Amino acid sequence: MDDKRVLITGAAQGMGRQIAVEMARQGAAYVSVADIATEGAEETLALVEAAGGRGQVVRVDLTDSADVRTMVETAVRGGGGLDTLVNNAGVIDSAFAPELATVDRLPEEVWDRVFDINVKAVYLATQAASAALRASANGPSIVNAASVAGLTGYATPAYVASKGAVVQLTKATAIGLSPEVRCNAFAPGSIETPMARERIASADDPVRQEWLMTGAHLIPRFGRAEEVAEVVCFLASDRASFLTGVTVPVDGGLMAWRGLR
Repeated sequence: MDDKRVLITGAAQGMGRQIAVEMARQGAAYVSVADIATEGAEETLALVEAAGGRGQVVRVDLTDSADVRTMVETAVRGGGGLDTLVNNAGVIDSAFAPELATVDRLPEEVWDRVFDINVKAVYLATQAASAALRASANGPSIVNAASVAGLTGYATPAYVASKGAVVQLTKATAIGLSPEVRCNAFAPGSIETPMARERIASADDPVRQEWLMTGAHLIPRFGRAEEVAEVVCFLASDRASFLTGVTVPVDGGLMAWRGLR
């Protein structure tokens, strides 16, 4: 990531935070930490600086198109350009609805909210950043957060559909911005993040909930955020210079079989 100027959404905690820190550790010149949760984003920025990086916090409401454009403009201004956009932010149906709201019971406003953040914000940020990325002479790229839920079925209709859309949007972006800008995605399995731990803690049977989240992993544990961050940094780096339009699972083998241990 030497000398790259990067913008990461959803970077106040979890995978987004670890991606920001790992990019700084690998030599990124400037890291714009974007999130609606500014307190967490400030904590991420402190970790970026402790890793030897420089950057800024950018508050953004990803459901507001004007806010998304301002986010990109602020990142470009702060870094003196932009080389890497990481569309990491994402939400799941259960953040706004009952845990098992099936497609026949999912409220329309929940569907819209999930799609606004998981898909529309990716499109808006990509569109806003495309000119700056095309102007970059430092291996410009976009990395999108998909999910294994975009590759197979789960009982979360809006999340599954939105992540499937990210996989396809990644391909369309790779086509549309080629050859100047590469675009790839990563598809995590169950990763140990504050959100994952909160989901386990709030379950009626936390032990069973943890098994349900990791039981399909051939590597029998949660993934770690730093393991995801390494893959994202690779996809954003010049070492992946012949990769575009692909989605890379980071899933402990989940997509290899779809069984349960």
